Amino acid sequence: MARDIYADLGVRRVINAATTLTALGGTVLGDGVAEAMVAASKSCVSIDELQAGASTRLAELTRNEDAYVTSGCAAAITLSVLACITQGQPELIAKLPYDESLARNVVIHRAHRIPYDRAIELGGGHLVEVGNVIQTFAWELESAIDERTVAVFWVAGSHLPQTTLSLEETMAIAHAHGVPVIVDAAAQLPPLENLWRFTRECGADVALFSGGKALRGPQASGLMVGTSSTLNAVRANASPLQRLARAMKVGKEEICGLVAAVERYVALDHAALEATWERTVEVWRTSLGEVNGVEAKRLATNEAGQPVVRLELTIDPVAANVTASDVIERLWAGNPRVAALAGAGNRLCVTPDTLSPGEDVIVLTRLLDALSSESGSMNKETTDVA
Repeated sequence: MARDIYADLGVRRVINAATTLTALGGTVLGDGVAEAMVAASKSCVSIDELQAGASTRLAELTRNEDAYVTSGCAAAITLSVLACITQGQPELIAKLPYDESLARNVVIHRAHRIPYDRAIELGGGHLVEVGNVIQTFAWELESAIDERTVAVFWVAGSHLPQTTLSLEETMAIAHAHGVPVIVDAAAQLPPLENLWRFTRECGADVALFSGGKALRGPQASGLMVGTSSTLNAVRANASPLQRLARAMKVGKEEICGLVAAVERYVALDHAALEATWERTVEVWRTSLGEVNGVEAKRLATNEAGQPVVRLELTIDPVAANVTASDVIERLWAGNPRVAALAGAGNRLCVTPDTLSPGEDVIVLTRLLDALSSESGSMNKETTDVA
């Protein structure tokens, strides 16, 4: 019998019906990814040669000029900023982190301020905001760009306030001043086309994706795609070189695992996969909509604005005799745990895209039980049926 490492460590497994949260380990590895990582672990290799080979393959798969594997998308942000500040020049790299004579300003729309933009500061960037959450004008971006500007940081996602300049407008202004544009697209898969849309079609210098979300690659991996000039400057700052980003080391296992993940993702029948998600959400909606005090609604996008269907439950605490928080706690109290995503008010969401085969049935069963007034506090462990 295979070892249950989680049981050995005294922790419960989680059925992730929430989203690809890092706090939950992202999602499960896609077919072939673990095998590639194990194969990579069996011998040593030149990391420079491996990164070069992986870059060539990933650029081909994503239809980009160049690509690079990082230890996560936040690391990709930091490396992008280091690349833009230093342009890969050793004499400039040597001046970091203390020399304030270096140009370091990174312009960002105020409506694009997200918790992960601290990774810009980690790379030595100084954030310069333009606009506000209600509107941004082209002249504001124009006036923010000066001789100390090294990049414009643009965050993709329809979940963000749509009050910023478009990527195309941002690109035109930035490039007119010779300033590169970094696109944070960490969670912007699907659609598949985003792997080349931001760069080849819109003209961004580099776009950044999480390896451990929709790609179902190693959780500690990130994918950078873009121009060779930008990514060569990234390489000049990255491990295995003993420079500022050395701590963001990516291993041979993650590099090979991400290549396998991208190969798998590009080859998927995405239409069939989306149809499976639709069927799952419809089964959930039909069954849970019959529960007293529960409104079950299909949502066309997920929390990151991706075209991934999910189910939203709005609970009337009086009619249902339970709150959304109660349901979430009851799901989490079982064994295996089930993670759902809290929403505003008495709402919660569950998603099918992070589930393994058969887990959709478990999620529905556990939700029906958690919504039952007889469910109680769910302190007792349920049978591990995953």
